[in-house]
Amino acid sequence: MNVAKIVKLDPHLPDENCLKEAANILKAGGLVIIPTETVYGIAVNMLNKKAVERLYDIKERPKNKPFSLHIYKRETVDELARAVPVAAYKLMDRFWPGPLTLILKSRKTEETIGMRMPDNEIAFKVIARSQVPVICPSANLSGKPAPANFEDAIEDLGGLVDFAIDAGKTRLGVESTVVDATGESLRILREGAIPQKDIEETTRKKNILFVCTGNSCRSVMAEALLKKILRQKNRGEVEVSSAGLMMGEMEASEYTKEVLKGEGIDVSSHRSQRVTKGMVDASDLILVMEKAHEERILQLAPEAKNRVFLLKEFAKIDDSALEIEDPMGKTIEFYTRTLATIKEAIERIANII
Repeated sequence: MNVAKIVKLDPHLPDENCLKEAANILKAGGLVIIPTETVYGIAVNMLNKKAVERLYDIKERPKNKPFSLHIYKRETVDELARAVPVAAYKLMDRFWPGPLTLILKSRKTEETIGMRMPDNEIAFKVIARSQVPVICPSANLSGKPAPANFEDAIEDLGGLVDFAIDAGKTRLGVESTVVDATGESLRILREGAIPQKDIEETTRKKNILFVCTGNSCRSVMAEALLKKILRQKNRGEVEVSSAGLMMGEMEASEYTKEVLKGEGIDVSSHRSQRVTKGMVDASDLILVMEKAHEERILQLAPEAKNRVFLLKEFAKIDDSALEIEDPMGKTIEFYTRTLATIKEAIERIANII
């Protein structure tokens, strides 16, 4: 009979050597009990066929019912899933790492794939160091409750796994909420640690993203103006942000501050940020200033094609140019004209969203 090696770790300062040992055993095909913030789980290398078969036998689970993956980086979603809806990315932004399992369409097969990013340092580090895809169902035999403490996890599994980490009682003690994001609308398959109302509130929000070159002039104006109008309309369900294609941490330009001050808006605390794929993925509408910005966004996230528009398309100004020229380095009068163009587009957008 196999006897699991048991190590007791401080959940806040876990021994690095023990974490490395657990990751190596996991990678080599061993079964490892690890804590998560929800319940204890049995971590297994998904690529090791024998290890996966052992797990199915322990869990008495039908072979046509796959286990969910536990991941440590968001990039894994795009590597393994396809046609991920904006709503799913919104949930990732708010609840990952955390007790949320998303069911998505698999990129490699016609089946679905479940993914979760645990909010537990031990689980996170073991999975990351193993450098293999890890499935991790709850550490209990069929018919028994998912264990929130190590004693319950090891009671029936001590002779069935190879390594086990005792980190005391889990923080939440409740399984993750499972959301199916493969259909036209999201479905909650299991309400766990995250209440249904929080899922619905998050997905109901609209995210608007403005993008320009440096995030110090045009996109700052657009963000500030739209936020002002939405506050006046009491539209708290719409979230607005801006970003640039260049490196961040710049203040708004002095002329940007000056022209917005005339609108009763203070942007002195603004710091620019560089646009990321994650920002684009979680945005319902991306508004850019130039065609080059649109092209860059689509290089970053091709699936955003139907959500990216030139901001000036929403303005009524009668000219053939659909781009809003960068005012950086130009006169205060140029900034004033730029603001007027952006303001007209923003007022129309505020009535549409």
